[in-house]
Parts: sequence; C-alpha cells; structure tokens
Amino acid sequence: MDDADFTRACGYTGDSPALLEAFEAIRRNGIAQARHDHFRRKAIIDALKQSEPLFLAAIGPALSADEAIEDATHVIAGWRNMPRWRQERRLPDLVRARQQRLVARFFRRYGHRLWALEAA
Repeated sequence: MDDADFTRACGYTGDSPALLEAFEAIRRNGIAQARHDHFRRKAIIDALKQSEPLFLAAIGPALSADEAIEDATHVIAGWRNMPRWRQERRLPDLVRARQQRLVARFFRRYGHRLWALEAA
C-alpha cells in the first residue's frame, strides 16, 4: 500500500503535501509500533511456555485460562463504563487485563499441546 492508498483508506481526499507527509509518518510509526508490540507479546509467551506452573502463576488468582479470560473481560468492560477521568487513572489495570487475556487465550488454545510435548 503506497502513501496515496493509505491516505484514501483513512478518508483523506485532499492533496496537501504536509498532510500527506503526516499520514506517511503515522503509517511508518504505526508499523514500527505494531512490530515492537508483537515482539514484546512474543517474549512474554515464550517465557511462560516453559511450564504450566509459570502460566498459572501469571494468571493468578484465576485457576484456569477460561477463568482468566472471563476475569479480564470483566475488567475491560468495567473500564469502558467508567468516566473519562477514572479511566485515565486506571489505565494500568486495562493494560494488565488485556495482556492477561492475550496470554490466557494463547495457552487455552495451545498450552496442552506445548506442555505435553515438553513432558514427552
């Protein structure tokens, strides 16, 4: 996707060089940030792949991946229903809940296979 396609996809139809340059900077930084976030999440998953007790300690006090996903979903829904000033103060809770949900979903899907291979 080139610069013009990206700007049109964002809804901008003008030809201002300054805005086109701004859209390109947004696209470039967005891709770099997405890659950075992906490698950060992968590092967390790789650290927890070693054993099931590490995973259970990471999602505690939940006792299973399904329970951790449910808890994270409740935190995220509660955060969305808060007033803006309270959301800003509770942002670390949202980040933690999203990370816990991501980890729990991965291990709910692939954990049994990973730990069975490691045990064998």
